[in-house]
Amino acid sequence: MAPSLITPVSSAEETTASKVTISKFTPPSYASNAQTREYAESLDRTDPLSAFREKFIIPSKANLKATKLAKPGLSQDESIYFCGNSLGLQPRATSKYLEAQLDTWSSIGVLGHFRDLEDSPLTSWQLLAEQAAGDMARIVGANPEEVAAMGTLTANLHMLLASFYKPTESRHKVLLDWKAFPSDHYAIESQIEWHGLNPKDSMVLIGPDEGEYVISTEKILSVIDEHASETALLLLPGIQYYSGQYFDIPTITKHAQSRGIVVGWDLAHAYANVDVKLHDWNVDFAAWCTYKYGNAGPGAIGGIFVHERHGVVDYSQGEDKPVFRHRLTGWYGGDRSVRFKMDNKFKPIPGAGGFQVSNPSAIDLAALCSSLSVFNKTSIAQIRAKSLRLTHYLEYLLLAGTTDETRKFRIITPSDPNARGAQLSLLLNPGLLDKVAQRLEDAGIICDKRQPDVRCGYL
Repeated sequence: MAPSLITPVSSAEETTASKVTISKFTPPSYASNAQTREYAESLDRTDPLSAFREKFIIPSKANLKATKLAKPGLSQDESIYFCGNSLGLQPRATSKYLEAQLDTWSSIGVLGHFRDLEDSPLTSWQLLAEQAAGDMARIVGANPEEVAAMGTLTANLHMLLASFYKPTESRHKVLLDWKAFPSDHYAIESQIEWHGLNPKDSMVLIGPDEGEYVISTEKILSVIDEHASETALLLLPGIQYYSGQYFDIPTITKHAQSRGIVVGWDLAHAYANVDVKLHDWNVDFAAWCTYKYGNAGPGAIGGIFVHERHGVVDYSQGEDKPVFRHRLTGWYGGDRSVRFKMDNKFKPIPGAGGFQVSNPSAIDLAALCSSLSVFNKTSIAQIRAKSLRLTHYLEYLLLAGTTDETRKFRIITPSDPNARGAQLSLLLNPGLLDKVAQRLEDAGIICDKRQPDVRCGYL
């Protein structure tokens, strides 16, 4: 397994797009023995986050070959897991949290909605989503009321687009990246068609220059300017899943909004990976999944962000006439004080909570809370700092002793550490992908791959 690394000392630099102070990473100089295991282990010993490794279950090499259910053992023959971008490892706390939820259900049934049990790590079901949202808010740089735990990523994007995509005859276009994750592409395409428009006219794909994989911020701003008068909405990924590029969220957001464009971000690969500041960067809305770097389990419940200015509920016209941003509504988005009155008078929870529709699964929330219990013991700033060092060290090891002419791959992830997350995407020479993938799997190294020739290593 790639070693843990000490948290770096970073300089602070203020972005021009906001008042938020963000950390800038300065790559270190490596010692002459930096390619040795001893060097890596020495860094691991001084890493303040190294103990967090024990909070997760790393599959053994033997279990990776299992054809029947296998219990995680204490085997020292751990696999090397570079696939957190696809599915994060299971926290050791997860089974305890799930068992507590099942025991609550079996012992007190429906009373679990309202009763806290002293020996349970979880609060009552009706408060659980709110608690999880508050914990996620710290990870995405938001106020607690700006975040809701609900649904799954694409469904949540549809819910948000229903509220924020308001095409007119003159402004109907949606700007997205050239290689958006297919589900995002489908969601936008279908939303455009839902409004009776043609995606060929209303979808604008922002791509890199010919032969490149990274889209410069200047290129994005240029495309925004080119289409601004016809554009209703911009939806980009915080981190591009294929290349691993970390977009300049504050700069892009500010520029698009200055042109009258609503700005949303898909944080599927950015949540729990990089230190975003959604509130201070004035993002209109965002959505994310929690099963990648968030470690909440396959298909886990997702999260949304709605900036506080869009979550206001105005009662100036009377208690029975709340005025709020239009959205698709459901009973769980109603204020708890009236949720069980059954009078069919919708009074939304102020903030992102008012965008909830259905009662969230208590089982899903238990898995999410188990992962958040780990994140609550540190900070996204510390995680990001370690990630920057760890990813840079992996890049150093991959490139050491080779040249552009001799190596059989190209790293298409930005070389600037501040412009990427915990990911390096390797573009292999044609015909190598399947062979390399099989050799890695045989050696107990789990990565992800994207056809035709990209192999991605995730930390």
